[in-house]
Amino acid sequence: MVRMLRAQARAGICLPFVVTYTEPPAPPGPRVEIERLVGQLTVSGITLGSARWAQIGYWVDQAYAGRGIMPTAVALAADHCFFVLGLHRIEINIRPENAASLRVVEKLGFRPEGLRPRYLHIDGDWRDHLAFALNAEEVPEGLLNRWRRTQAAAQSQRGSNTSPG
Repeated sequence: MVRMLRAQARAGICLPFVVTYTEPPAPPGPRVEIERLVGQLTVSGITLGSARWAQIGYWVDQAYAGRGIMPTAVALAADHCFFVLGLHRIEINIRPENAASLRVVEKLGFRPEGLRPRYLHIDGDWRDHLAFALNAEEVPEGLLNRWRRTQAAAQSQRGSNTSPG
């Protein structure tokens, strides 16, 4: 798999990334941060010319899910695609039962585009997927900036909903 991804990256049709997470130091011990490999993200099917689009696929270790790691990684990759590669469209396809991945595209504001019946061969059968997309002009300030603003607003809302002791 690694050999294939490297070959596709050299050909300019794929960008494979590892996703890491830096564990904060645990008090009262030494201030040592530990960086862990927690997932993987691949930009694939990079198409230039008049299409200028790609797909993003990802996974994250279940122990690290729900920490905003994958939405941040997807936002970083999408911004690279839009602002460095000059792509116009990013697509993400997710199995309907994958609630965690569906939450990622929801958090980031990807537009639902419908069902793709029997889209990919997984676990010995052709599986349906839900399609989501985002175009560059939908995030002129960048997807990472929009994601950070969303997080800050949610944190502010949680703070205003708590009353002192």
